Amino acid sequence: MSGMRQSQHHSDVLGASVEFAEYRDYYSGDPLNRIDWAVYARTDRLVIRQAYKEVSARCTIMLDISRSMDYGYGGPMHKIEYAKYLAAGMMFAMVNQGDAAGLSTFDHRIRDQFEMINSAMGLRPALRHLETLIPGQSGDIESALHELGKSLTRKSFVVLISDLLQDASRILRGLHHLYHKGMDVTVFHIMDPAEVTLPMQGLTELTDMESGKRMTVNLDEIRDRYVMAVNAHIAQLQRQCLNLRMDYHFADTRTPIHELILRRSC
Repeated sequence: MSGMRQSQHHSDVLGASVEFAEYRDYYSGDPLNRIDWAVYARTDRLVIRQAYKEVSARCTIMLDISRSMDYGYGGPMHKIEYAKYLAAGMMFAMVNQGDAAGLSTFDHRIRDQFEMINSAMGLRPALRHLETLIPGQSGDIESALHELGKSLTRKSFVVLISDLLQDASRILRGLHHLYHKGMDVTVFHIMDPAEVTLPMQGLTELTDMESGKRMTVNLDEIRDRYVMAVNAHIAQLQRQCLNLRMDYHFADTRTPIHELILRRSC
C-alpha cells in the first residue's frame, strides 16, 4: 500500500514526466497562470491543465451514508459524524503529500461524486457537502462497490468508510470487483461501541435502522451469542481483506481519528 507510505508515488500511468495528463476545473486560489485560456475561449470554462508529475496517486474516498450510519450510543458521536471527519482527514492527508483525492457517497448506490483534486483549496466543494450530509436510505455496499468498479478506468486507491453491517459475503463480492480491477483498497470498518458489546440490559425493543423492523428481546439472554456473531463478522472481513492484499482497520467511534489516519499512512 504505497500511496500514502511514500510522499511521491510514481506509477507507470502517472510518472515523473511533465507530459500533459488531463484537465480539472479551476478553483479559487489556483494560480491564474495555470488556466488554459484556449479552452476558456472555446467553452467559457475555466480549467487547469495538469501534468503527470503533478499527481502522484489518485484516491477515491467511498463514504457510506446509509441509515445504519446514523447511530450513536456508546461513543462521543454518531457513526456518520465520525466517518465524515475521517473522510475529510483522509482527503487532506492525500493532497498534503501531493496526491489527488475525490469523494463518493453511497447508500444502495453512489449518490454524489466529487472529482479527484490535488489541492486543499479544491477540496472545498466536497468538504461543504460533508457538512450537510444526512443518512436517509437503506444501504447496499456490494452494489455501490460494483458501480464504482465499473466507473474506474485507471489504477487508483479506494478508501471505503462504512459500518459494514451487511452480509459479509456480499461485501466481499464488491471488494473482489475492485481487486480484479487492480485497485489498491483500504477498508475502515467503523462501529459504535454499543454495537460491539451490547451493554444495554433487560427487555428492550430494538429497531433495524435499515428496514425499520422492530422486535422485543431480552438482551441479557442474547448478549453472548450476539457478541460472538459480531466478532466473527469482523474476523471474517479482516481475514478476507488480508487475503485480497487490502488494508483493513477496525475502529469504534471512541478511537481518535488522527490515530486511524496514521494507521493508514504507516
